[in-house]
Amino acid sequence: MAERAQYEELARQLSAFGAVKRDLGRCLPPDCPGGSAAVLTLLGRHGDMRMSKLAELLAVDMSVTSRHVAHVADRGWIERCPDPADKRSRILRLTAPGRVQLDELSRRTAALLADRLSDWSDDDVGRLIQLMARLRESFGDCRSTPRLAQAAPATESVAHQTTRTPAST
Repeated sequence: MAERAQYEELARQLSAFGAVKRDLGRCLPPDCPGGSAAVLTLLGRHGDMRMSKLAELLAVDMSVTSRHVAHVADRGWIERCPDPADKRSRILRLTAPGRVQLDELSRRTAALLADRLSDWSDDDVGRLIQLMARLRESFGDCRSTPRLAQAAPATESVAHQTTRTPAST
């Protein structure tokens, strides 16, 4: 197991990772913010689905999911079709323009990553992919109660139960 100092440094690096995400967000088309891009990406990866499943995959509540879905539907990138199993529900489906937009998002993101990582070897990029996938797997469903909080003694003060990342020094 790694030493505490390594985990503290990892927390600082993950906190600073926001800059990478912001740069990736800046490469998106102006009419397709991050939430909309996530909706298109998930529908492209997983296929047609109900809004409840999309909310689960986005790990946000239904009101946020509804706003993202309305945005992409207003642009004609998805359609909301009646669910044959439950006429009260809707199935979300990418449209042809939505697939074009998804291809554009993918192209822009790949181009930015290729530019920023141009001095990385193929092996380094592959290792990063493997380690990020492993890190994500270790966290599982991020909406669940963290293992650390489950194991914390009942007498621990609230001040020690924060989920904030320490600021870099």
